[in-house]
Amino acid sequence: MKLVFAGTPEFAAVALAQLLAAGHQITLVLTQPDRPAGRGLKLQASPVKQLALQHGIAVAQPRSLRLDGKYPDDAQAAQDLLHAADADAMVVAAYGLILPQWVLDLPRHGCFNIHGSMLPRWRGAAPIHRAIEAGDAQTGITIMQMDAGLDTGDMLLAQALPILATDTTGSLHDRLADLGGVLMVQALQLLQQGALKPVQQPDEGVTYATKVDKAEAVIDWSQTADIITRRVRAFNPAPGASTTLGGEPLKVWAASAADGLVPGGADCGQIVAVALDSIAVAAMNSVVNLTEIQRPGGKRLPVAAFLRGVEILPGTMLG
Repeated sequence: MKLVFAGTPEFAAVALAQLLAAGHQITLVLTQPDRPAGRGLKLQASPVKQLALQHGIAVAQPRSLRLDGKYPDDAQAAQDLLHAADADAMVVAAYGLILPQWVLDLPRHGCFNIHGSMLPRWRGAAPIHRAIEAGDAQTGITIMQMDAGLDTGDMLLAQALPILATDTTGSLHDRLADLGGVLMVQALQLLQQGALKPVQQPDEGVTYATKVDKAEAVIDWSQTADIITRRVRAFNPAPGASTTLGGEPLKVWAASAADGLVPGGADCGQIVAVALDSIAVAAMNSVVNLTEIQRPGGKRLPVAAFLRGVEILPGTMLG
């Protein structure tokens, strides 16, 4: 099919690669403008743009698609390109811009979204983070016919994936990205066969996955170990769970809930034991074992390696 693709991060680039491998003609790619990245803050193209340029696909990077918005010239230029693309359908994955009605109406078969959850659970910007944070047993991919609402369109295909006890947002993201590309290719096959059957989303079970704020990643040691360790996994690799040690920021990349209750008299956030490969910290009626941490400017290290360079004593307070 002749497609327009709209997406920005690696999650979307995986789907774009699978659409190309399946033989679809991508006539235009929309992606976010280049952003400063790295220590030098040099402008960096999105993963989707990089892949599109490798395949010689035309790329547009409008700051907005609203013709009556802050950047009407960008939107008008994008509209001209989309008309010229003459697409059968538009595939959208983690694009980052809201599609106004004129975009939704333009392709012959409309716009299809690859969403990283089992809708209607976790509509919104951060479905992978929020599923892990909430302790969900599973998540998945939903291919959705886009409408003007926030992830409210009819469901076309869906497949669940278990969330493993060891999953971080990074590891779950990679599995979901692969599945998203596979399901999108299947959905387009069904569309060509006239066998795609839209299903309206139920009203029950709707939840919203709000965008993750950096402030959320600061560990609250007055929570239980289960909640804290889920949040550590949810915020890995970004923005990274954090606390402080001696007034200095400390990133926590891996942690587990320890068996047993917190030792009597220990305050939340107090280090209660230091072993060869873990640091035990008191939480609400529980203990968190830190196993991978990072100081500012340093590398992510297993606690065993970290302790070779830093002395930490029981009784020290974190946070």
